[in-house]
Amino acid sequence: ATKWLLSVLSMFGLVWNLQSTDQRDVLACRVQLKQRKLDKLKQTLNFGPAFFLNSNWKRMPHSFGYRARTRQLFSQPFGKKGEPNVSTYLRTFKIGEYVDVKANASIHKGMPHKYYHGKTGVIWNVTPRAVGVVINKTVRNRIIPKRIHVRIEHVVKSKCRDDFLARCRATSANFLAAKAKKEKFHVTKRTPKLPKEGSIVQVKRTEIITLAPLPYEALV
Repeated sequence: ATKWLLSVLSMFGLVWNLQSTDQRDVLACRVQLKQRKLDKLKQTLNFGPAFFLNSNWKRMPHSFGYRARTRQLFSQPFGKKGEPNVSTYLRTFKIGEYVDVKANASIHKGMPHKYYHGKTGVIWNVTPRAVGVVINKTVRNRIIPKRIHVRIEHVVKSKCRDDFLARCRATSANFLAAKAKKEKFHVTKRTPKLPKEGSIVQVKRTEIITLAPLPYEALV
């Protein structure tokens, strides 16, 4: 409001020799005034020593524990939290069966390392409360068979051989049926999908359509 008052007074000749100051200089003066006020306020307040200069203050260290970074890995799905069902303990495991290691976070005893979670292995030993599983572990350029013992709460029967066993049963059934009919049995080996067979197109009966890209148009 003061600059407008001075401009009106200059129009009537009541003030003279007016000079304009750069806006940056005005801003610098305002900052200096605010800094002086802050310095006076700091003298009246006592914040104590800075927390980063305190010798008792330390950074949070990295965690490399046995179950580090397994918050989401070992979490149970919705409706499956808590103690396992009784059917978990009534399952029968035999040597040579394929099983999937699936850690159950509600049972801490006999829990495998996080590396083996989700791996598939073969049972090589059966104990009253656990099973021994051999799992291949890749270490650089070699594969090491690791033998571990896992409680049955952390193991489920694998379905990796279901399709193979179903094909074996179907093949044996077809073989017996062909033998009973005294026909030659054809091997039902799986083959990939072959390309379509070639065919001749009658040009006289069909219309020839030429496909070409449309010219570029700027739709703006």
